[in-house]
Amino acid sequence: MKKKLVLESGEVFYGTGFGAEQDTAGEVVFNTGMTGYQELISDPSYCGQIVCMTYPLIGNYGINRDDYESIEPAIKGLIVKELCDLPSNFRTQITLDELFQKKNLSGISGIDTRRLTRILRSKGVEKGKIVNADADEKAVIEELKATQFPTNQVEQVSTKTSYASPGRGFKVVLVDFGSKLGIIRELSQRNCDIIVVSHDTTAEDILLMDPDGIMLSNGPGDPEDNAEALVMIQKLLGKVPIFGICLGHQLIGLACGAKTYKLKFGHRGGNHPVLDLEKNKVAITSQNHGYAIDQESLKNTDLVETHIALNDRTNEGVKHKIHPCFSVQYHPEASPGPEDANYLFDDFITLMEDFK
Repeated sequence: MKKKLVLESGEVFYGTGFGAEQDTAGEVVFNTGMTGYQELISDPSYCGQIVCMTYPLIGNYGINRDDYESIEPAIKGLIVKELCDLPSNFRTQITLDELFQKKNLSGISGIDTRRLTRILRSKGVEKGKIVNADADEKAVIEELKATQFPTNQVEQVSTKTSYASPGRGFKVVLVDFGSKLGIIRELSQRNCDIIVVSHDTTAEDILLMDPDGIMLSNGPGDPEDNAEALVMIQKLLGKVPIFGICLGHQLIGLACGAKTYKLKFGHRGGNHPVLDLEKNKVAITSQNHGYAIDQESLKNTDLVETHIALNDRTNEGVKHKIHPCFSVQYHPEASPGPEDANYLFDDFITLMEDFK
């Protein structure tokens, strides 16, 4: 099945399709992880995106039942240099191609992913579409230029109804903006009594649950598209400890008066060094985000910068000067990636203990 990837800028890459035979369009981004493709595919933060894997061989350890980060993938497509059809791992149950067929997802292999990544790094992320090899390129490019992708990604991936993951410890309300299952796993390992609620749950409804702490999850899209969440956070500040991850981090920034902006090509991978300014300690972190908090805008807020990225010096963490609230731009739950930043969940437990 011959396919090609067409970018809005006019670049065309020819390759072989895998998974579903349908065309698919989305924002083309790249991920530098060497492993973790199953977690990546099932990460709701990739909603609406076609992901290019920079590591050349993908699928070599197959797909297993344990490494999903959501039940239904939100990713639009996958781009790989070489797709492995015969995975070798004791946990393998199906191949990557079989998963894409079952989930009706489209992918393309056999293209120069290094060249594609260099284009995205120099020009920035752009719209793209995986189509049949004989498709009219000019028509596809014009279609991409005219296309406005949806801005309701959080609504697409957030839970529609609240549900519980019971425990005997602190009661934590997890606001699901596109939460990975890894966050629930980490809280459960600390015996938290977890209630997962939708992205549009009000502060009043959250406080009725009498939580000991609130977790604001990761999620896709532009943080400025979530006005209701900002009102909710503003009403909760000072009333209960808050911990934000990724999109949750950006929303805390906006709710406290800071600004956010879109990065040229984002941070996506499991090898990003971050400096904890308070502990003077570096952690190698898992990241997946296309937006960041404007550091200059923090000067006019009650937020203090606590972490920075060592690759480009962008903001990676804040805490509130007055209220029990902190957040990080990266993923302390990893899944995939190193677990260097796992201690932040323990810091959240300590924050709830001190607040009580």
